[in-house]
Amino acid sequence: MKQYSILVLVFLQTALFAQQHPVAYFTKADVAVVKNGLTKEGLLKTSFKDVKQSVDRWIGKDVDVPMPKNPAGGYTHEKHKANYILMFNSGLMYQLTGDTKYALLVKNLLLKYAALNPTLQNHPQATSTSPGRIFWQALNDANWLVYTGLAFDCIYNYLTPIERQLIADGAFKPEVDFFTVNLKDWFNLIHNHAVWACAGVGIVGIATDNKQYLNMALHGTSLDGKSGFLANIDGLFSPDGYYTEGPYYVRYAILPFYLFANALNNQQPSLKVFQRRNNVLQKALVNGLQQTNLNGGFYSYNDALKEKTFVSNEIVEALSIAWKVYGADISLLPVAKQQNRVTLSKGGATVAAMLATAKSVAKFYTYKPISFTDGAKGNEGGVSILRAGIGAQLTSLIYKYTSHGLSHGHFDKLNINLYDGGNEILQDYGAARFIGIEQKYGGRYLPESKNYAAQTIAHNTVVVDETSHFNGKEEVSQMYHPEKLFSNSANQKIQVVSAIDEKAYSNVTLHRTLWLLQLPDAEKPLTVDFFRLLSSKQHQYDLPFQYLGTVINTSFKYQAFTNNQTTLGTKNGYQFLWKEASAKASNGLTQFTFLNNSAYYTISSYTDDSTNLYFTRLGANDPNFNLRRDPAYIIRKKGTNQTFVNVVEIHGKYDTNNEVSVSAYPKIEAITILRDDADYLVAQIKINGKLLLVAQANKNVAINAAHALKLNGSNVHWIGPYTAIYNNQNLQ
Repeated sequence: MKQYSILVLVFLQTALFAQQHPVAYFTKADVAVVKNGLTKEGLLKTSFKDVKQSVDRWIGKDVDVPMPKNPAGGYTHEKHKANYILMFNSGLMYQLTGDTKYALLVKNLLLKYAALNPTLQNHPQATSTSPGRIFWQALNDANWLVYTGLAFDCIYNYLTPIERQLIADGAFKPEVDFFTVNLKDWFNLIHNHAVWACAGVGIVGIATDNKQYLNMALHGTSLDGKSGFLANIDGLFSPDGYYTEGPYYVRYAILPFYLFANALNNQQPSLKVFQRRNNVLQKALVNGLQQTNLNGGFYSYNDALKEKTFVSNEIVEALSIAWKVYGADISLLPVAKQQNRVTLSKGGATVAAMLATAKSVAKFYTYKPISFTDGAKGNEGGVSILRAGIGAQLTSLIYKYTSHGLSHGHFDKLNINLYDGGNEILQDYGAARFIGIEQKYGGRYLPESKNYAAQTIAHNTVVVDETSHFNGKEEVSQMYHPEKLFSNSANQKIQVVSAIDEKAYSNVTLHRTLWLLQLPDAEKPLTVDFFRLLSSKQHQYDLPFQYLGTVINTSFKYQAFTNNQTTLGTKNGYQFLWKEASAKASNGLTQFTFLNNSAYYTISSYTDDSTNLYFTRLGANDPNFNLRRDPAYIIRKKGTNQTFVNVVEIHGKYDTNNEVSVSAYPKIEAITILRDDADYLVAQIKINGKLLLVAQANKNVAINAAHALKLNGSNVHWIGPYTAIYNNQNLQ
């Protein structure tokens, strides 16, 4: 009798959890909306035709499901990846056309995987602590599980109960068990890998009516809520939606976040997952887009590949789901237009309809000055993006003072990057990787990604004694973060942000303030960079500028090493830098001008006769040619306390068609430090005969604090932590 009661209870629980299908990717009501949209000409219809064509070429063919063998870029890797995309797309075609040939294609492939997956052990090319079975790493297996789960849900009603069970037990269970038992610690991480894994297990749980899978996906294998999908929503984003691993990885992680949240929203709307943490997933998408260049490329700090833009599949999918869940957002139309395709979903249909009826769509996404906090509580530093100009004339100055960024972070506290007119001017190297190219280390991250790209010298921030921040130790770096002292981007004339880091080095304090100033008689904004180094001991301080462009002119004479080059150092990334030229700076002003596309850029620096200058280029100790041959300009100072004052000036035009060069020389004529102590840093910059005074408080940075200084016989007063005065007029 007791056994009978348990069976009845299990049956009732299963029946209560059972649902109508499809539900994971879209519902029957959503399908009806898409079908109606397909009756009209437009982007939805062309997107449908493209997907249909990609599937139709495989109808009636025996699709290979090979024994896993190759790393990324190899045949078996790419074939299994193509297979899960094919199954997903074919499932969509079945729902939208009703033609059973598409369901049959999915069924046959899933049955092949049901036979293959139980036989698999760790992939032969696995190199990490989270090996895959179908692919070289478990992350790719998680991708497979997400898409095949969605495909299964689309053909659920086509399958017989026996076929459903065969696929659930053969294709899905080995993968789910592998994630939640063998790789339990990995599955329970707060990390983009775990987001994909939880999304895969959860979507399969919804698709196969398996409540156990769904609960583990939501709450972690221990079901205590300390891990799992919801914990990742709570732990990976700051309250304003900044993703701790950086913009490149929010682009990647946002897809499983949105796909699984969408499935949950269809199946359990009462969970209100899209409203969690005050709509943090919506903020993640919008603020991720704010961290892109004019061409849609995501800013390349932390591990990043510069080629990834917002036309990638992840953002196309997220944008369509956001449109459905949060409502129409016309500010996203420029992005949707550049994507030039939509998903075959209710959101995609409404985006396509809006594009079809819009009278005009801006060429560029609307960018604005913006600051983000980092950390789940928003108390672990952040990123500020100072911006001037609109459209093609946009200038963006990025100041990164975040936490480390988990396993994809770099050792680059107080790093800056500069973009102008869509061009990268002062760059972050990003990651050293040729994704999907088997010949390059199986498409994995190259050793140089850790040995060079993540090291401090690869960035635009100070390196002390040729040693990376936190001595290049991720577990230490992850414990600390800089503190923002003050910022203001509300005034287009003067945008400023200041931050301090006291942990990157054991006995050196790093304090950097960035200013983006729009002077009344200048076409382009001026970047002023104060970098204070405070220490009781003697150190060597290197400040690199990872410039992109052609050397045009210098105000100093340098020795070029054209016949015999040596490396700048022996470790921490220095071993990869050829020393192409060096110079001794003189007292006062030092200038270096380079050309990027059609504009000139000059770095004007306050130097003394102890300052050394270096031109370097990547390529040393790189016999496999894994690194780009990028240049850098490095300013070196030695001492206890040292201050770098640099000004980046955008000027002139170079017209190659008409062979005309205009304003090729900088207008900055002098830089003088008027005060530099524990209380204040004040610099005077002479620009074409006019004076710019830039001052900051170093201690009392209260917004209502009053400051009064006597400088060059004149009294200077201001309220707040900073001021900028140009030609005797306050810029504020």
